[in-house]
Amino acid sequence: MQFLYLALRLDPPDRAISAPTRRAALDQIDRQYFLQQIVNMAALACVYALLAVGFTLVFGIIGRINFAFGEMAMLGAYVTVLLTALLGLAGTAGQALVLPVVLLLAMLITGLYGWYTEKLVFRPLRARQGSVSGITHAPLIATIGLSIFLQEAVRLIQGTRDRWLQPVFPERYLLADSGGFAVYVTLRQIVVVALTAGLLGGLILLMRRSRFGRSYRACSDDPKMAALLGVDTDRIIALTFAIGAAYAAAAGLILALYYGGVNFHMGFLIGFKALTAAIIGGIGSVPGALLGGLIIALVETFWAAYLTLAYKEVAIFALLALTLAFRPSGLLGRKDGRGD
Repeated sequence: MQFLYLALRLDPPDRAISAPTRRAALDQIDRQYFLQQIVNMAALACVYALLAVGFTLVFGIIGRINFAFGEMAMLGAYVTVLLTALLGLAGTAGQALVLPVVLLLAMLITGLYGWYTEKLVFRPLRARQGSVSGITHAPLIATIGLSIFLQEAVRLIQGTRDRWLQPVFPERYLLADSGGFAVYVTLRQIVVVALTAGLLGGLILLMRRSRFGRSYRACSDDPKMAALLGVDTDRIIALTFAIGAAYAAAAGLILALYYGGVNFHMGFLIGFKALTAAIIGGIGSVPGALLGGLIIALVETFWAAYLTLAYKEVAIFALLALTLAFRPSGLLGRKDGRGD
């Protein structure tokens, strides 16, 4: 009998792993796998939160959705790839020096795009609102046109092939090891989370402590009264578009860093998922945008990890439908569609 165990490479009964021990080992692996999904979710949550903030800021001040934010993220991703190719990324130290410059330039370029689209497209439409039949929906239609314009412009300039960024911050660190499954976090993930935390913290300070934040809240509550009290509403709205576009560019930079590849149509689905996050959290509410981004990233990550990957988007947009049906104001939004 001992020969049979050796031939089949099986442990004899006296050395075999007991069922409770095997169950405990499998449970430990399950916990480690769950922890790895939490780590993987973080970067995705950062992307959705930054984009959802853009949707929320614009909707909070003009009551309209800008469908072009996904394409602005795509533009920011392309700017990131092009600038890193020009500036070069040699080693971790060089990447740490170049990345802030790339981020600032990407946010500046995309922010200027947001500023001028508001000034040249949305401001004239606001001025004509009510004087022409059907003009109420013109800003919404204009955002769809701007979205298509950005997609096609990038396609014509850069082509249809994916553009790839060289690996950035590839180092990884061991978080936990059960003997059967190891949990790692990469330096790239740490940088993404730290970058997002800094940007969102800066935005919260801007909205709560600055003159712009006070003017934004005044315009959001009652734009006519704010104008009577001396607030330059056109300037505040243009700045809001610029800030939203800049944060979309930051989301695009994270996409380029994390996934490595960019293409001209990448912003479409990402933008709609971020809009879903903003609606679920309560569009018009900055904390709601952050909560919605976390929820969408959680659903997407864990659905892909434990269920059928093909139905991942179905689950996300089904969640959107349920939110609109049972809580249209979102989790943290007010009944009038505005937040804090």
